[in-house]
Amino acid sequence: MTLPQHDPAWLERMYNNRALVPDHADYFDRWARESAVVRASQPCMLDMAYGPGAGETLDVFEPAHPTAGRAPVLVFIHGGYWRSLDKSDHSFIAPVFTQAGFCVVVVNYALCPGTPEAPVTVAHIGRQMEKALAWVWRNAESHGGDPRRITVAGHSAGGQLAAMLMTSVWPMIEAGLPDSLVRSALSISGVHDLEPLRYTPFLQQALHLTEQQVLQCSPARLLEPPAARLFCAVGGDESPEFQRQNQLMQEAWGSHCVPRSVVLPGLNHFSILDALVRPGHDLHHMALNLLRS
Repeated sequence: MTLPQHDPAWLERMYNNRALVPDHADYFDRWARESAVVRASQPCMLDMAYGPGAGETLDVFEPAHPTAGRAPVLVFIHGGYWRSLDKSDHSFIAPVFTQAGFCVVVVNYALCPGTPEAPVTVAHIGRQMEKALAWVWRNAESHGGDPRRITVAGHSAGGQLAAMLMTSVWPMIEAGLPDSLVRSALSISGVHDLEPLRYTPFLQQALHLTEQQVLQCSPARLLEPPAARLFCAVGGDESPEFQRQNQLMQEAWGSHCVPRSVVLPGLNHFSILDALVRPGHDLHHMALNLLRS
């Protein structure tokens, strides 16, 4: 299929999720309210620095019922097209997983385009996420987590970042890091090939994507990592392009690396994140499957 990727109007229809979901602001408002309640009512360590740069902080939510063993760790990366939103909008992710015995880490990153003095690119954010995961590996045990059992889940732009972390060569990033630092990942409504975004008008000013960045930062264009286990999910009410983006990873890495690539009926680009924290929903089970494996 040849995509009309230079057609600005078509790209806007396919990739402008806020326009596709008229009540998107209601989701953001509710997530922020629920997240504030979580931070006020649940033990947590907030704004812990994983690096010295702008946005390089994370929040840790320890298992609600510590056991003798170490808990698997869920690292959550928010979306917002690498240019908006914040970890503080996503604390609501934590309770259902901490109550089930997991350690949850919600990470932040600098937002595109940054400033003229300190520009931020998608590649820059990818390097920040590598620093964040190195921090999690080094510090998981002190928060009840098992550094050998780290699963990354990301939404939208966070899905791209989660998949990219599976391709990182960890011992080259920092001495002592294990090859299999990220054991598994869940990409929720992820963008896995950035090429169409180069031509999407509402994103160009913030992202400034180049051809080289597309090649470096599109997980669907990279070789599958050894021993990877990636699940991908997208909402049935999302655009045809997001559904195509969801399937790209299984096509690129094969079903041995991406055994689940699903379209979840009745969910849009924002309601799918609510499904992640809904016990009994298939998306929640996908996360539990990865955490417990």
